[in-house]
Amino acid sequence: MFTGIIKATGTVNSIKREGSNVELGIESPISKELHEDQSVCHDGVCLTVTRVEGDQHFVTLIDESLKRSAFKNVKEGQLINLERSMRMEDLLDGHMVQGHVDGVGTVTDVTSADGSFIFTIAYDSKNSHLMVDKGSVSLNGVSLTVVEPTSDTFKVAIIPFTIEHTNFKNFKVGDLVNLEFDILGKYVAKMLKGIKV
Repeated sequence: MFTGIIKATGTVNSIKREGSNVELGIESPISKELHEDQSVCHDGVCLTVTRVEGDQHFVTLIDESLKRSAFKNVKEGQLINLERSMRMEDLLDGHMVQGHVDGVGTVTDVTSADGSFIFTIAYDSKNSHLMVDKGSVSLNGVSLTVVEPTSDTFKVAIIPFTIEHTNFKNFKVGDLVNLEFDILGKYVAKMLKGIKV
């Protein structure tokens, strides 16, 4: 479980295909603190550390993760948002993020807003029932507040601190981003679907 508060970014140093899987080597300030079998959120995707070598750690993406996330387009040199698993005594500064990506969205607009930025994200309209104005969404693992949701787009306001400390600084129109909708909203939607009126 994660909080959506990014603690570091890492750089993809290597990409190695192994059958239908892809192994990534990621260099980051926290890599040397990690260990095998540890769960770490990478751009919103919960991945298991398979080994650590100095300032670099390695993770494997299976075919399902590649199909469901923006990692299908991963490139060497790409900046990745990283968050270690939360401890039960930690402050929950964001919202409950599982690292189980629901799908991808597309950046359709980036607008400067007098010091901050507004990103518009297009997403699959089949999930529109999970988007609530002022609700929570995870975007590349970052806990954000939904603004002005429509049936297939929503906006998020990004403060300068978040731009500086995440890979959002590299966002441009057309980029794919990993989306995870609020787990509480997903459970409520599932329960209401089963109610017969």
